[in-house]
Amino acid sequence: MFSQLSDRLQDVFKDLRGHGTISETNIDSALRQVRLALLEADVDFQVAKKIIAGVREKAIGEAVLRSITPGQQIVKIFHEELTALLGGDAAPLKLDEPRRILLIGLNGAGKTTSAAKLANLLKKQGRESTLIACDLQRPAAIDQLATLGKQIDVPVFTPDPNEKNVQRAAAAALAWQDRSAFAGAAARQAIFRFVRWYRW
Repeated sequence: MFSQLSDRLQDVFKDLRGHGTISETNIDSALRQVRLALLEADVDFQVAKKIIAGVREKAIGEAVLRSITPGQQIVKIFHEELTALLGGDAAPLKLDEPRRILLIGLNGAGKTTSAAKLANLLKKQGRESTLIACDLQRPAAIDQLATLGKQIDVPVFTPDPNEKNVQRAAAAALAWQDRSAFAGAAARQAIFRFVRWYRW
């Protein structure tokens, strides 16, 4: 999902950077394509509208239209608006006590890779974590998580191949985590790579 959005935005901005000068018409056309790309990536309509309005307001300014690199300026404005919408500066992950982190998202959104990256980040911070595969609909996702866990040297719970009940699989994972001796209870973090979130 993010890679498709990224590709679409790159195409829009590449076209915009190709113009020697930029007019309001160019900006409106590009922002229309950006709005479509955001909506196709399941960004909420009101959020997409807010981003586009903020970018348009700043992009229509005379400083941008007369800028030496107007296409670059618009890309910069879009980046700033998106960053502000997502909360501005990055905040550190605060995990003072054992926590369970649940990753839920659309199929193909990057949950498995994100879970492994998060476990690796925690490992680099000196925290021990466990990856728990609970996507019982896609055995390949379970295998992928097991492979990634092995690559970063983080334990991975994989449910019984015949298990079809997510709650039983999660309960078994927690029981397995409590029995295992690889981490002290105070330092352990569990990262669930959970079921897909279906679009209806």
